Formats: sequence, C-alpha cells, structure tokens
Amino acid sequence: MFVTSAHAQEAAPAQGETHAPAAEPAPNAAPAPAEGHAAPAEGAPADAHAAPGADGHTTGTEAEHGGGVFPPFDSTNYPSQLLWLAITFGLFYLFLKKVVLPRIAHILETRSDRIAQDLDQAARSQGDADAAVAAYEQELAEAKAKANAIGQTARDTAKADAETLRKKIEAGLDAKLADAEAHISSIKSKAMAEVGSIAESTAAAIIEQLTGGKADKAAITAAVKASRS
Repeated sequence: MFVTSAHAQEAAPAQGETHAPAAEPAPNAAPAPAEGHAAPAEGAPADAHAAPGADGHTTGTEAEHGGGVFPPFDSTNYPSQLLWLAITFGLFYLFLKKVVLPRIAHILETRSDRIAQDLDQAARSQGDADAAVAAYEQELAEAKAKANAIGQTARDTAKADAETLRKKIEAGLDAKLADAEAHISSIKSKAMAEVGSIAESTAAAIIEQLTGGKADKAAITAAVKASRS
C-alpha cells in the first residue's frame, strides 16, 4: 500500500496525542476554523487562507479517495517489476529447458524410433511377401512344366500303345486274309476240278439225249479241256 505525504501528515498527530473536548461555541461567535487550518489574521488577505487549503486539504482528499497513480504504472516501481520479470522469465526458461523440452524430445525420439521400427517391419514383410510370391510363381512354373511333361509322356505312351495295337491288329488281319485267300484258292481249285467233271457229265448227257446213244468219254474229256484252256 502506497501512502502519500499529505496522508502521513494527517495521520501523524493521531499517534500519542490526545485532544481535549472542544468547548461549546459561544453564541454569536465566529465559526472555528477546521482542523489543520489556522484562522486568518486580522487584516490578512483572503488568499492567505485559501492557498494552504487548496494545497494541503485538497491533496489529502484526493489521496484518501485513491486519486494517486496505479502502482504498476508508477515509474518508481519499474526496476522491481523488471527484476521480477527477469526472474520469472529465467525460471520459466529453466523449466522449459530442464523439464518440458527433454520430455518433448524423448517423446519425439520414441515416436521416431517406433516409426523406424514400423518401416523396417513393413520392409521385411514386403520382402517376405515378394519372396513368397516368387517362390509361388517358381513352384507354379515347375508344376506346369511337370504337367506338360506328364501329358507329353502320356501322349507318347498312348501313341506307342496305339501303334503297337494297330500293328498287332494289322498282323492278325493279314493272317486271317491269307487264310481266307488260301481257303478261297482251295475252294476255287476244287470247284474248277469239279467243273471239268461236271462239264464232261453234262456234255455226255446232252449228247446222249441228242443222239440217243452213248457218247465217247475220251472225246468229251478232250473237248472240255480244249474249251477250258
């Protein structure tokens, strides 16, 4: 709390000083002067009483009613305010440097390490996936090659078996055809042999019917052989 000089002068007589009760004013007496003001002497100018009242009583009234300068805006308090500002700023700077910034740096470092680990894990997973895809494609190509080889082998085997079976069937057919041809030849030879005898008997019968006598068998045989040749 700031105390002005006028208020100190007014409060000073209150300490260790007692006041006698004021005497009752006499009738028709002039009013007593206010406390702290002396009565003007006779013949003194009127301004002699007004000036002290204006300088002293008015200033004390303004101080009592708080009409002074606001302490933070008082230029006499600037050094202490600057000192406390520097101390506060220094403490705040030390707090940031020793407590806040290390925690923020630790958090950023932890997050950076976690991000790096996640990226490494993702890269390893991507590499594993690429390796798995390459292995799958290689196995698929090998399976296709094996399937093609098995199919080609099956086709070659079936073709060989079919060729063998065809040759076997053709050999059987040739044998049967040869047997048929031999049988036909024997039947033909037998028929041709029988044709001569039939022709001779038929010719003899015809001659006998025409002539009414027996025909010469030797002449008929010779005639049949001549006609067959």
